[in-house]
Amino acid sequence: MKKISLVYIFCLIASMAFAQDGKLSPFYKLNATQSFDLEQAKINVENAFVGKSFDLIGDYHPENNEGFRVLCFTRKDLSELCLKSKDRGALASVIRVGISKKGEAVNLSLLNPQYVFCAYLSNYESDKLSLMAIANDAKEALTSLGGNLEDFGGVLTEKDLKKYHYKMMMPYFNDPVELNTFTSFEDGLAKIRKNLESRKGNTTLVYEQVFTDEKVAVFGVGLMNAEDGEGYFLPIIGEDHIAAMPYEIILQGNEATMLHGKYRFALYWPELTMGTFMKIMSTPGDVEDFLEGITQ
Repeated sequence: MKKISLVYIFCLIASMAFAQDGKLSPFYKLNATQSFDLEQAKINVENAFVGKSFDLIGDYHPENNEGFRVLCFTRKDLSELCLKSKDRGALASVIRVGISKKGEAVNLSLLNPQYVFCAYLSNYESDKLSLMAIANDAKEALTSLGGNLEDFGGVLTEKDLKKYHYKMMMPYFNDPVELNTFTSFEDGLAKIRKNLESRKGNTTLVYEQVFTDEKVAVFGVGLMNAEDGEGYFLPIIGEDHIAAMPYEIILQGNEATMLHGKYRFALYWPELTMGTFMKIMSTPGDVEDFLEGITQ
């Protein structure tokens, strides 16, 4: 009991300190490169997160580039908290770690769980203490490999994250793209699985989460098309942010949706100028085409 109390006191203090600052960056990076090759780094990350009771549910090479890898983790308490947010909250239930090899150096990054929780979850404030504990476990797992975490990728306040959009007339979190409506949850699940199994549109299934009782499923989808997929847009907007991938389809009841590209890309690359975004102006539509094809 004493140990549990101390953990909650620590989380409460961290939460209060965070609330005073109210600013978050989308990513952390470990400020020490790994002296292992990419495969050993993957094993070390997996072991560290499993040690914090996370489960590895996805693992892939963005862009089909062997020098990049993203590991996707979840945990029972994380899923339960995210499912309390009925409007696509399940999208926040995955912790992502990026591994990149540049020359002889292997670098590790973490998509900031707090940043995602704040942007996606309607129960962020009411469950903040529990969410902070999960975020801290993820950060501690990564720092257990050596070094400290440094934030990067821009800064947004909590207030801005909760109602984030890039510019006027741009979509919000609650402006999803409707991909397809099925006769039932089971019909949608079967159709999406079949198309992902066949790698329709040169896509690949990275992870799948199915919450049968809630009739919710989330699919992490790698976009492997060389002309319009990750190999096209990530080098333009920034490969240091690979832990933002893969993109997701969420099936709720009989309706499949995705976050609008003009929302999701801006959310995880908030420092980019309009000029840079204009270079990938076709990408939100391309991603919609890929994911819509999976639901047809």
